Amino acid sequence: MKGQLHPGWEGLQRRKLACLAAVLTILALAALLGAGTGSIRLSPGEVLSALFGGGDATARTVLFEIRLPRIAAGVLVGAALGMSGAVMQCVLNNPLASASTLGVSQGAAFGAAIGIIAFGGGVTAAGGDYAVQIDNPYIVTLCAFVFGSASTAVILAVSRMRRDLGPGALVLAGVALSSLFSGGSALLQYFADDTQLGAVVFWTFGDLDGLTGGELALLAAADALAFVYFMLRRWDYNAIRAGGDTAASLGVNVRAATLAGMAVCTAASALAVSFVGIISFIGLVAPHAMRRFVGDDYRWLLPCSAAGGAALLLLADWASRVIIAPVELPVGAITSFLGAPVFLALLLKGGGRNA
Repeated sequence: MKGQLHPGWEGLQRRKLACLAAVLTILALAALLGAGTGSIRLSPGEVLSALFGGGDATARTVLFEIRLPRIAAGVLVGAALGMSGAVMQCVLNNPLASASTLGVSQGAAFGAAIGIIAFGGGVTAAGGDYAVQIDNPYIVTLCAFVFGSASTAVILAVSRMRRDLGPGALVLAGVALSSLFSGGSALLQYFADDTQLGAVVFWTFGDLDGLTGGELALLAAADALAFVYFMLRRWDYNAIRAGGDTAASLGVNVRAATLAGMAVCTAASALAVSFVGIISFIGLVAPHAMRRFVGDDYRWLLPCSAAGGAALLLLADWASRVIIAPVELPVGAITSFLGAPVFLALLLKGGGRNA
């Protein structure tokens, strides 16, 4: 009976499940690749052996104290940006909506600059001509989170005051705020000394190293809560994708779903970038890429976007270490450099026609 009512439905669901399995496999392979790459190279066999307590002590130390925390940071940050981008594009009905285009990333950069230069974050030379160390990373992270969240808070406040504003106007407001925060960061850097300036620039590059177990646990908890919330509202997002009038006729409070969704997206993405710096285009590329394979069904698009964002960030991090090895390039620059043409290609091939 089910097959008669929904011809091909089971086959379609199997294809979507296969797509999710493929993305998770790519994520696992990217993690394995990243675990073996660095100044001390480890083969896949050595990585797997060290994971299960084998191998030499050096391999275990490198893997558990350096590589795995970095991989965990990449997975958690990429997943947060990927699923947040998918929801933002839905509730704002705009294919360009993401943490970077709505000013979250630029607000976080401005907050980090304030924390380093004005609010006692402080920096000291850590050896070498360009190496710096932030003395109080927590105040920098807190400032980055507050100002990253402030951008979307302003946009939501504007939308409440001017209910006639469309999704395009809200994205333009995000672009304006991005410009404002970028200008503020430039002014702060003008008054910074050389060491502070180096720390601000280094933070904006994006870096997955250095997160503690507690910070990773906080990111994991935020990701889990955001994912659970998004999945609970998946039917609302599917209805919104069909159109505001259709969603309203199905009993969805579109405005409430939009505001709540944006609030959760902002909290997750702002927390992610406040720990690791500016990571661009993951929230744009991952949802569009996954939409080409699983469509606009948020039951599948949300987990695929989360896994796809994590895989993209891990691959970018791996590329940052091998392009001109042994020099390590900033991962944020890699995501921007590679993400922009990929996103344009997706749009030209129709990846955003329904976004």
